[in-house]
Amino acid sequence: MADAREHDILTAPGATGPTQTTDAARPDDAVTHLAAPDPLNDPAAVLDAALPAPVERPSTVATDLALVATFAAFLAVCAIIPGIPTGTGVPVTLQTFGVVLAGLVLGWRRGTLAVLLYLAVGLAGVPVFSGGASGLAVLAGPSAGYLVAFPFAAALAGWLAGAARTATGQARYLVLVASGVIGTALTIHPAGIVGMARYFHVDVSEAFGWGAVYFPGDVVKNLLAAGVATAVFAHYPDLLRRRR
Repeated sequence: MADAREHDILTAPGATGPTQTTDAARPDDAVTHLAAPDPLNDPAAVLDAALPAPVERPSTVATDLALVATFAAFLAVCAIIPGIPTGTGVPVTLQTFGVVLAGLVLGWRRGTLAVLLYLAVGLAGVPVFSGGASGLAVLAGPSAGYLVAFPFAAALAGWLAGAARTATGQARYLVLVASGVIGTALTIHPAGIVGMARYFHVDVSEAFGWGAVYFPGDVVKNLLAAGVATAVFAHYPDLLRRRR
């Protein structure tokens, strides 16, 4: 009798059984109900849906220009500070320090642009080179090789310093030191030695002996530049994360 009554209920007009499909049981509606947040059970989901996704703000052109101009001016200050005479016509100055620091802090693109802007201002006639020199005549002097190599040094040091993004503490400092030392050793010193050999009409081997005078000082300047860059990144980490 129970089976008969159950059969009557399932087959009665208007009865709802497992074999019938209603509007509430359609697969499309089920997906819709699952996807839509329930404001009563999950208010956080509704809030998340209403808020825009977080967007990392890229570095603006105005910021880039300001940084490039600032470091170009800093390079001029480094050059204007009286240097130590060496007898080769190329005094020991803080220019290498400024060039390396520009690459380490700004990255290879902006660092190179800062050095190029500095050179352009000096070649245009503004006395921003060592000893107050300026104009195209410096390209015919003993320091021409060093000046020409400055942008390449900033680019190489800045590119190598990109590895500092994944380093922390002492390791980051060592990466920055190595970036500066390699950047100057492969660009500034070779070009400077060749420039002096051309200007004084001597063999490269003899000019190398003159250029070796600058090696110890440049190591010290690279150590200082890495220290300054590390301090800058500690206060302005975006300069390291968003290198350009």
